[in-house]
Amino acid sequence: MGLLKAGAGALSGVLADQWREYFYCESLNQNVLMRKGEKRSSGRSSNTKGEDNIISNGSIIAVNDGQCMMIVEQGKVVEFCAEPGEFVYDNSTEPSIFAGSFGKSVVDTFKTIGKRFTFGGDTAKDQRVYYFNTKELIGNKYGTSSPVPFRVVDRNIGLDVDIAIRCFGEYSYKIVDPLLFYTNVSGNASGDYLRDNIDSQLKTELLTALQPAFAKISEMGIRYSALPGHTMELSNALNEILSQKWRELRGLAIVSFGVSSVNASEEDEKMIKELQRNAAFRDPTMAAAHLVGAQATAMQDAAKNEGAGPVMGFMGMNMAGQAGGMNTQNLYAMGQQQQQAQGTAAAAPVAPAVANGWNCAC
Repeated sequence: MGLLKAGAGALSGVLADQWREYFYCESLNQNVLMRKGEKRSSGRSSNTKGEDNIISNGSIIAVNDGQCMMIVEQGKVVEFCAEPGEFVYDNSTEPSIFAGSFGKSVVDTFKTIGKRFTFGGDTAKDQRVYYFNTKELIGNKYGTSSPVPFRVVDRNIGLDVDIAIRCFGEYSYKIVDPLLFYTNVSGNASGDYLRDNIDSQLKTELLTALQPAFAKISEMGIRYSALPGHTMELSNALNEILSQKWRELRGLAIVSFGVSSVNASEEDEKMIKELQRNAAFRDPTMAAAHLVGAQATAMQDAAKNEGAGPVMGFMGMNMAGQAGGMNTQNLYAMGQQQQQAQGTAAAAPVAPAVANGWNCAC
């Protein structure tokens, strides 16, 4: 058995007088992943009483863009076609594979799970034509019902801390290996196989994979607030994590992953900002500037109030600074010393490399 590509105008010639049935599938909408092919017979067909699950020799099978077709015999895949056009079913030839854009991966899968062809066998009692939706399936919403751990790494300040974030958005996926999808997911269905049958499972696995995917993203130095700008990296990380369950088992892959919103808890955001702020004060000049600002604010508050409270508070702040052995003058002096030391190190001459050879000192 096999498929022969029908040439242009074949249906209007001699072939049109000989074909038995015509299998066709209307456009598959976003909710249909697989559909059983419909048999259409016309007045010119010589087989008007054929059985539904038997494909007569010489039948025409049409394939549209955004679809791929396979013929299943006794539950085993025997033909595969992912190229648009019309094909003649010939049960006297070996199985044929029109892989189209799926390429070598589908051919390898067919060699593994496809039915072996034998000459002189009896006519199969159950033959079915299935069409698969190969378009990108968009609009799959997701959202983290509970916070997901995210590692925040800021090498500038030596920060390495785990926080909890929430995010939501949409993702899209597509069937990349219809043979695996049929074998391990849809099976020998009698009608349509819908997204509702599998989307809940896919969404659960996707949310489970978010945590290790976020770990890969954080290792790149990407902050959680910058995730909406790095959806391509996140999509690649998810595909890598889900490859065994999705691609290798079900023949599915994520095409795009969108992040509409991502946020951390107020406590975590406050903690990160405080750590970053404190780290900035490791620079003595930054610390001195902050101290000057605090003193100026205290002086302004004291000038606005007639009572002795603000004045006493301002005096207490100065006394605390003196007791700690650190004031603005000391901080600025430390900052100047650091800048001078850095400038001296940068200006130090580098000794020239000694050329190979020797010098006479006599």
